[in-house]
Amino acid sequence: MFTGIVGAVGQIVEWRTGHLAVRSECAPSLELGGSIAVNGVCLTVVEVEGDVFFADVVPETHRRTNLGLLAAGASVNLERPVRADQGLDGHVLQGHVDGTGSVLSVAEVDMGREVRFELPADLMPYVAEKGSIAIDGISLTVMEVDDTTSSCTVALIPHTLGATIAGQYVPGTLVNVEVDVVARYVARLIGRTAPAGAR
Repeated sequence: MFTGIVGAVGQIVEWRTGHLAVRSECAPSLELGGSIAVNGVCLTVVEVEGDVFFADVVPETHRRTNLGLLAAGASVNLERPVRADQGLDGHVLQGHVDGTGSVLSVAEVDMGREVRFELPADLMPYVAEKGSIAIDGISLTVMEVDDTTSSCTVALIPHTLGATIAGQYVPGTLVNVEVDVVARYVARLIGRTAPAGAR
C-alpha cells in the first residue's frame, strides 16, 4: 500500500528485456522482492546494483501506463510502501494505475501552478471536487471537475513542484492516473441491487 507521498525522484537508466532500471539514492536500501511505486505503478524489485535497482515490467503494465514511453534519462516519482507503524499522509493507494491521462493546460498562480488533466471518460464518475486523485503516484486534491471535457484541475504547491516530476508537466504530458479506491468501492456497492424480498 502507498499514500502518494513521493519520497524521491529517480532517473531511468535503461530498459532490459522486461526490466526497468532506475537510479536512485534509495536503491541500496531496497529489498529484493519488495515493492516500490514508480510513477504510481507498484513494481517488484528484482535486482540492485549499487544505486540502481531493476524492476519487472510485464507487457500489460508497459502498455497501460506511461512507463513504456520513458527513455533513459527520464525522471520518475518513487515511493516505498507504507509500513504498518507509519502515519498515513496523502490517501490510500494501491499502485494499480486505472489509466493514463494527459496535461491539457498549466497555469502559473500565486504559490504554485494549476494543472488541468484530461482523463478517460470511464474514470470521471470516480473523480470529485475536493476528493483525492493520484497523478504519477502523487496524492493530490481535486479543485475542479468538468464532465463536459472529461477533465479535472489540481493545484500544485511549490514543494510538490520541486520534490516530484510535476514541475516538468507541460501540455501533452502523459500521466498515470489512479482514482480514489474508496470511491470505486462505494460506486460498486451503490450499483448493486438488493436481492428479491430483501428489506
